[in-house]
Amino acid sequence: MGLRNIHLDKDNKTIAMKIQLIEGDFSKADTLELVSQMIQVKIRYHEKSIQKNSSEEDIKYRESKIKFLQDELLHVREEISRSGNHVHMHATITME
Repeated sequence: MGLRNIHLDKDNKTIAMKIQLIEGDFSKADTLELVSQMIQVKIRYHEKSIQKNSSEEDIKYRESKIKFLQDELLHVREEISRSGNHVHMHATITME
């Protein structure tokens, strides 16, 4: 774990970075816990953003993102329940 690829341009300015967050085999319970926590963090981010912004368009956009994430979490739970005893997970954040 801890993969860190940093690519620099000719002026030594960072233009891309990768952070490996998760890599490995996990029990069904641990997989569900990790994925649930990551999705909940993203949901809280959108909820907090709604409180800061008063634009109706922005609120509708964020509410749709929250609904999408909730639906994805439900789908993930269903898939994990049908999986074997262990699940292989790989999660990397790429910043550009």
